[in-house]
Amino acid sequence: MVIKKTKKMPQNKLKQKVESLTKVVQALIKEVQMNASICEGTLEAFKIHVGEEDFKKIVEELKDRDKRDVEQGLEKGN
Repeated sequence: MVIKKTKKMPQNKLKQKVESLTKVVQALIKEVQMNASICEGTLEAFKIHVGEEDFKKIVEELKDRDKRDVEQGLEKGN
């Protein structure tokens, strides 16, 4: 039976790597939040541009189209 010894990373180096990864994740979260804000603003501007009634019709049409696509995908998968 062969037992491999694994190298242990020095504690301070491990801490630095964890801190670096934490900063990356925080930056990614911030970017996702900014993208969500931009999307919300764009949708609101589009709603104002086309009018609320037409916007609701467009949203319903997109929901129906998505639902059909999902159902067709499930049918193809079977």
